[in-house]
Amino acid sequence: MSSPHTPAERAWWREPFRMFQTNLREIDAATLDVDATLAFIEDFGANAWLLSVGGIISNYPTRLDSQTANPALASRASGDLVGDVTAAAVRRGVHVVARMDFSKIDARRAERHPEWCFVAPDGAWQTYNSLTSVCPSADYYQHEIFSVISEVLDRYPIDGFFFNWWTFNEIDYSRRYRGVCRCAACQRRFGAFAPGIPLPHDTSSPAYDIWVAFSESVLDELGARMRAHIAARAPQAAFVQGDSADIVFHEANNAVGRTLWHHRTSDEVSSARTRRPSTPVLTNSVAFVDMPYRLAGEDPDHFAQHLVQAIARGANPSTYIMGSPADNPYDCLAVAREVTRFHRDQEHVYRDLRPSADAVLVRPDRATVSGARLEDALEEYRGIHEMLVQSHIPFDVVDARLLGTLTGQEGAAHLTDHRMIVLPDLGILPDTAVAVIDDFVSQGGIVVSTCSTGLSSTTPQFAGSPIAHVDASFDGVEELMAFHVRVSGSGWGDPVAVVGELHLVEPTAGARTAMPIVGRAPFGPPEKSHGNTDNGRWGMLVGDAQPGGQGRIAVLPWAIGRSYRATGASRLRRAFAAAIDTLAVEPLSLAGGVSEDAEIVLGESAAGPVAHVLNRSGDRHNRFAAPAKLPSADLVLPWPGVSSVRALVADVDLEVEPAGAGVRVRVPALGRYEVLVGARAGRNHT
Repeated sequence: MSSPHTPAERAWWREPFRMFQTNLREIDAATLDVDATLAFIEDFGANAWLLSVGGIISNYPTRLDSQTANPALASRASGDLVGDVTAAAVRRGVHVVARMDFSKIDARRAERHPEWCFVAPDGAWQTYNSLTSVCPSADYYQHEIFSVISEVLDRYPIDGFFFNWWTFNEIDYSRRYRGVCRCAACQRRFGAFAPGIPLPHDTSSPAYDIWVAFSESVLDELGARMRAHIAARAPQAAFVQGDSADIVFHEANNAVGRTLWHHRTSDEVSSARTRRPSTPVLTNSVAFVDMPYRLAGEDPDHFAQHLVQAIARGANPSTYIMGSPADNPYDCLAVAREVTRFHRDQEHVYRDLRPSADAVLVRPDRATVSGARLEDALEEYRGIHEMLVQSHIPFDVVDARLLGTLTGQEGAAHLTDHRMIVLPDLGILPDTAVAVIDDFVSQGGIVVSTCSTGLSSTTPQFAGSPIAHVDASFDGVEELMAFHVRVSGSGWGDPVAVVGELHLVEPTAGARTAMPIVGRAPFGPPEKSHGNTDNGRWGMLVGDAQPGGQGRIAVLPWAIGRSYRATGASRLRRAFAAAIDTLAVEPLSLAGGVSEDAEIVLGESAAGPVAHVLNRSGDRHNRFAAPAKLPSADLVLPWPGVSSVRALVADVDLEVEPAGAGVRVRVPALGRYEVLVGARAGRNHT
């Protein structure tokens, strides 16, 4: 392994890698068997070790007054756990990434440096298990931690740094909300960021959204400085953190009391990879149920989904345990080892794996959809997400904030590899985002929007919108009861229920319309339940950006995603998929007989075109069960010029026949997942 202090042609993290994290307790520093742990990590299929190094506790003999050396080091023969690990790892060729946690300090340092501490709106410090939270605005983060990183790099060949709890501590370990920090540094910095606006107290304060933008700017600036500091001292050491880091970090975890979104890992990775396709993503999958229940291993079928969703979207897999493998041999580690070793053995397939779907689904976030509306917008997003997955329409995910940070043609250029953008219930958009959408459509792109996306007051924001004006809006259970939309045909059983939101709009003169809206009528008692008729309004309107051009905007002014989440009506999903394919001229849905329980993720890597087929039949309410084996079925893949396809899990070559602009193959019977790799003429699968 090359030294991290010596520049190389290609940094180690630019190649596919696999990580294993041991989140060590104080006592582990005395007894951890370094060689046994490294042997376990290598057998697991990993080639990187994320190790607790410093911050709250230093697992090396620090000389800095701001740090606390782990007292358990006194019982270790060398007195230096980090030194033992790095020396042994270099011999084995395993990369060591340092886990640092600067979020808290001990009581002695808090008393000595109160200016470093997080201050709650009531003036109290945030103290938990004798440790006091510090604020990223204050000097501990802004200055002291740079000295710590320098000390570590001066002593050890570290290959990267991950910073835990790199955030403002609004919530503590017990999930209690503690409010917005009001330390002197925050008051000064926020005053400069938003002159004349009072610092908010909590999420209900009027200026909270402004504070969110402020807090993100503080962390972004701090991250940029830290990245530059690490690069200057050790060019081969990666900064592992947020969207602007060398490696984007995502923790895939479960939590007691939190409703499970089954696609969360896939979403997070896809969003990061779509935004910065050349930047590696690390998905650190937590092998236990929750921090308070860290002795309880995660269910193996649940844990497997973290890993297979991660690698399908192009992330590097990582497994995270408390303590050492000898102390915590969780049951789920067996399936984690299986997937990690597959990634190792097929590393050529994951080299430079990038997203390649034709469609983009934009995900609402708190930076773009404020307050109580966010959960409704996310429900709309999730419903559309499920319809696309089950209809075998591959897509990549983009966070809504990305559209607002780009401008006009620059933003459209960022999306040129995609033919369609789907905008689920994003509300009023910033001018920059509107410019991105307008330019995308003018260049031939297709936009599908739902609910209130781009509807400013009574008029649309998009230049090519098929809506002339909004006449009335309805939301809430009572207002929407008995509203229906005919998604196809005109039969008695054809209408679907409208759940969540509906806008009655007037189309522009040239707009094409579909999906008639059925007006309300009494729904009880049964004797009075009659009189529903089409009210002359439409659930789908389509407008062309330019006469004769391919660019177009389709608007569904109702909560089609929330309606699907609430009712699960298959005809609604089929109608939505058919509308998508009609808009796209060339269908986006993949033909064949593959089960709706199979999710198909398309990518392109150094090995050629790649399709991950994930078995979602185990998705259950708030859990994952063992997936049922799905039968072999035909699948048409949009891979022009491909002459052969190999199924890597089944380890067989598939028969290939031309099908339109792509190829038809028969996917083997599907267990947990399959990976298909295509080879174009003159190339093989290795």
